[in-house]
Amino acid sequence: MAAASTSAPLPSARFRCFAGCAGTFPVTRALYTCPTCGGLLEVAHDLDALAHMRSGPAWRELFDARWSPRVTASVKPSGVWAKREWIAPELPDEDIVTTGEGMTPLYDAHRLAKEVGFGELFVKQCGNAHTGSFKDLGMTVLVSVVRHAKRIGALPVRAIACASTGDTSAALAAYGAAAGLPVVVLLPHGLVSTAQLVQPLAHGAKVLALETDFDGCMAIVKELAARELVYLANSMNPLRIEGQKSVALEIAQQLGWDAPDWVVIPSGNLGNSAALHAGFAMAKALGVIERLPRLVIAQAERANPMYRAVSAGRSTVEAVVAQPTQASAIRIGNPVSAPRAMAALRAMNGVGEAGSAHEPADACARADRSGLYACPHTGVAIACAMKLRARGVIGERERVVVVSTANALKFTEFKLAYHERRIEGASSRLANEPVVLRADVETVAAQL
Repeated sequence: MAAASTSAPLPSARFRCFAGCAGTFPVTRALYTCPTCGGLLEVAHDLDALAHMRSGPAWRELFDARWSPRVTASVKPSGVWAKREWIAPELPDEDIVTTGEGMTPLYDAHRLAKEVGFGELFVKQCGNAHTGSFKDLGMTVLVSVVRHAKRIGALPVRAIACASTGDTSAALAAYGAAAGLPVVVLLPHGLVSTAQLVQPLAHGAKVLALETDFDGCMAIVKELAARELVYLANSMNPLRIEGQKSVALEIAQQLGWDAPDWVVIPSGNLGNSAALHAGFAMAKALGVIERLPRLVIAQAERANPMYRAVSAGRSTVEAVVAQPTQASAIRIGNPVSAPRAMAALRAMNGVGEAGSAHEPADACARADRSGLYACPHTGVAIACAMKLRARGVIGERERVVVVSTANALKFTEFKLAYHERRIEGASSRLANEPVVLRADVETVAAQL
């Protein structure tokens, strides 16, 4: 296909109702729900304009050329902004706030695959990011658009805010600090790891530790946004999904522009599941990949409203009261992106699965022994993938990609508890405690 002529339409992106109500809106507006029905929004891209710009093979060639760590005057290494025409095509260069997010490794977990009977098993290491989680991918887009909107006078709110179980607050605080924008984060008091609490504090955010759970924090920040006191930065805001969909594009790119058979993602608020579908569907529509993978939405057994809905054959997700789980970042009982995730599951012929209280800990230990270093949420995804493989839902020759959403260094307490056999219900059969010895060479040699 020839390059676009001077009269060809330029790519654009607008908010529109996810349920299909009429009308579109600028992405620079502080708009989080449809003005007509009150439902969720999505970002709609002009696919005709993008198709006119380049063919599928030409888009692949361009994206491959941009996969580089080299910094130039006009290009900053970012897996998100390397695909900017598909993300935020009208955003000026000077408003982009980036920390070099994306372009994370696709780890070939061949040892683990052989042990548990997968044909091929890869782990997309999204935790190898500036703040240690995949949330950076969405936050670079949201904060960049906010920066632009404030510069042109389209956004009068004083601060960006989020409810968080840890990772979202860290990403928002970091990108807000980089952009020079004030940030407020609402955390459930005592329910986030020390590392996750320190990050927003270090970046200068106003941290409010509320005596409630994530869902309680979310209800309050939504009301603050409704009063126009803050700009809402949770994944209810579809700008977050625009950045996070780059995970799907990177997975396909790293597999030679071929979709895997399955992609498994740990899910709490369910925006990441919707983002995977948005990325893969856009790539298929524009001729960059030929097919969609199947999707597994993996949840912790004690916070599994999506799994319950799918298991019961319901098309809607009913809120539950989330119970304590080692996978604290997905301890969410009332996920705001549930309608988007349900649509993604249908479109990708997906399934839901849940990991029990102890299965993720044992799955993490097994993965770690093969060279990975898995956070508890990645452990949920691996445990669910193993259960589906054991039941034959995932075939023995199929290619599976597990999305690792956070860096396990944020969860040192969880790791130590496993090896000290303090996780209730976990077998800890791979526990590895240090051996305390006298500082004597013969004593040490005897241990060897």
